[in-house]
Amino acid sequence: MSVYAADVPAVVEIVTVVKAAPEVIFDLELDVDVHAASLPGSQETATTSTGRRRLALGDEVTFHARHLGRYWSMVSRITVHDRPHLFVDEQTRGPFRMLRHEHLFHDLGDAGTQMTDRMTVDAPLGLVGAVVTRLLLAPYLRRLLKQRAAHIKRVAEAYADRI
Repeated sequence: MSVYAADVPAVVEIVTVVKAAPEVIFDLELDVDVHAASLPGSQETATTSTGRRRLALGDEVTFHARHLGRYWSMVSRITVHDRPHLFVDEQTRGPFRMLRHEHLFHDLGDAGTQMTDRMTVDAPLGLVGAVVTRLLLAPYLRRLLKQRAAHIKRVAEAYADRI
């Protein structure tokens, strides 16, 4: 049995070292206002299923944003929540066949925290979707994840400097 590119989701991974405690970064990553502020050009808004601004296990959040020249909506649910080590959000409704975003936090002691974003995405439309994902979508998502990580790093390190 052969595996075609259309059968294999794309994986984008970004690793960032942040000079702050894992708990601080973990909590910032689950704050939908911090999340939306990380990409000001996308006009992103986030509405939670609970009304709380910090997400917890089982919570859903609806994102509306402008990406690649058009407006998109996506609903994600927090499916794993292990503070301060790991949480996972997965698309429940939206433009992808599947999207899973793992957020991992590894304590480096005095050096801070290694924050890893691992996003697995599978587009619809079979082989055409797979080609578009690898040529356009994966590089675009890599840029977004780097921008978000840089924002989280700035906010977390500014917070750590105050305490």
